[in-house]
Amino acid sequence: MRAEIMRRRVHRLLEAEGDLWTGRIVTRGIVVVILVNITAVCLESSPELAARWRTVFLAIEIASLLIFTLEYGLRLWTAVDSTPHQKLGTARASLKFAMSPAGIVDLVAILPFWLAYFLPADLRVLLVLRIVRFLKLARYSPAMHSLFEALFAERRALIGCVVILFGATLFSGAAMHLVEGRVQPGKLGTLPDAMWWAIVTLATVGYGDVVPITGLGRMVATATILCGIIMMALPIGIVANAFAQQVHRRDFIVTWSMVSRVPLFAGLSASEIGDIMKLLTARRVEPGEVVARRGEPATSMFFVVKGEVEIWIGRKRARFGPGHFFGEIALLQRARRSATSIAATRADLLILQARDLHMLMERNENIGTHIRAIAEERLGHEIVAPKGDIIAEELAEDSAPR
Repeated sequence: MRAEIMRRRVHRLLEAEGDLWTGRIVTRGIVVVILVNITAVCLESSPELAARWRTVFLAIEIASLLIFTLEYGLRLWTAVDSTPHQKLGTARASLKFAMSPAGIVDLVAILPFWLAYFLPADLRVLLVLRIVRFLKLARYSPAMHSLFEALFAERRALIGCVVILFGATLFSGAAMHLVEGRVQPGKLGTLPDAMWWAIVTLATVGYGDVVPITGLGRMVATATILCGIIMMALPIGIVANAFAQQVHRRDFIVTWSMVSRVPLFAGLSASEIGDIMKLLTARRVEPGEVVARRGEPATSMFFVVKGEVEIWIGRKRARFGPGHFFGEIALLQRARRSATSIAATRADLLILQARDLHMLMERNENIGTHIRAIAEERLGHEIVAPKGDIIAEELAEDSAPR
């Protein structure tokens, strides 16, 4: 049991779950180590800097290697505590993580350096793979994560763009080879040479090493250039649109309509809703993601704007949809969470921190009275009020002797 408790704590630290400030420190510390290591790898490629700062670069590499190796081992150990792997055994969960894209990146980030000690000297070029550690930032960077999600979501469209580009290269190269193959045999005399010119022209790079010299060749080049502009705009537009959608889904904006739809704030004046909007933050959770965990200190309350969240109290389960909210009783009681809440579907949540809730209730008597009145109305419900939160279980556990 002690090992399981320790493992869960380590998992929460690595994933920065909940409001643990230590988790945020660990996450930001790993990001700093990654950036410092990548910078050192780039600077070390300079012979002058490598000779002058050899000891510093070696110390950075050894420290980074130890930290990344420890992180990889801990992630293997705590993989079973990840929501998608909780039903698997410890060994299967670790194997599942090791075979995942994130696990492969973590392994490649440490394996080359260890192999360099055992492989022949001429294979030490594997150390160049240290640059792959940059991909570790995808776990900690919402922007990179959103970009990868956008690329994956539009993978079929992007593959289609590649196929079209290859076809355009083939036809443009064949046309230029037919028109100028005899005029410039050294540059366009073969179809592969002509296709090289076509891909360079379609990509709008235009090295200038091969240019048409006949009128018909210039016409083919003009058509190829116009086609290239369209070809480059097509994947850029697809990726940009998908990336914007992912960012919007991840960081949606707190609007007036979102706040006014929450039953807790129904009937408040315009100025009161305006005050609340300044305090709320938005969060998007994916299916299976833990919103709040049983036993954690209650530091915020949540409002479901879109999607559904499941609340587990022992063996009892309740599902909250748009308009429901949870966690305010624990805040008012200044107690710990009595239930674990997990996103059943992709959900948009509004979060109100404890200090902001108490400040709001003290500053605005109407809001304080409104929140207390709703909380008191729910005291008779066992699990879930018609439009609200966990009640009896929280108060019972809060009043129980510790």
